[in-house]
Parts: sequence; structure tokens; C-alpha cells
Amino acid sequence: MKNLKQSSKTIASEASKVLKDNSASKIAKQFAGSIMSQSNTKKETGAAMETKASNAMKSDKYNDLTKSMAASLLSQSNKKR
Repeated sequence: MKNLKQSSKTIASEASKVLKDNSASKIAKQFAGSIMSQSNTKKETGAAMETKASNAMKSDKYNDLTKSMAASLLSQSNKKR
């Protein structure tokens, strides 16, 4: 079953800010890039990014914004995985 969810305008806006932020972490920029690529499309989160997002959600070392982006990516993942 293909997931038809899209990145919200709010999270896409935050992701755009992360991509422009020189101090943002590598993982935050990866999440932000993935979110932007899924904005206004029917693309879904790939398996590798899904794993990274899942691991970020379980970790204490990431901030709330990074975890919000991870949650957004997970909500757009393939439900069969």
C-alpha cells in the first residue's frame, strides 16, 4: 500500500531553514532534504532514511526539531516495511 501523505507546509518550512543553517547537524540536514523532496509529491521515505529516522526518535542526543522531522519522515514511510 503506497503512502500518499505529503510533508506539511509547516515542517517543509522548518526543513528549509535547517538546510540554510550552517550549524545544523548532518542528520538534521539529511532529514530536511528528504522532507523537502517529499513536499508536494507522492514520494515516500526510503528504507535507509526510515531506519535513520527511527534511530533518531529513540535517541536522546537529537533536539525536538530533528525528532519532528524524523517523525514526519516515518509517517511518510512504506507501511509494509
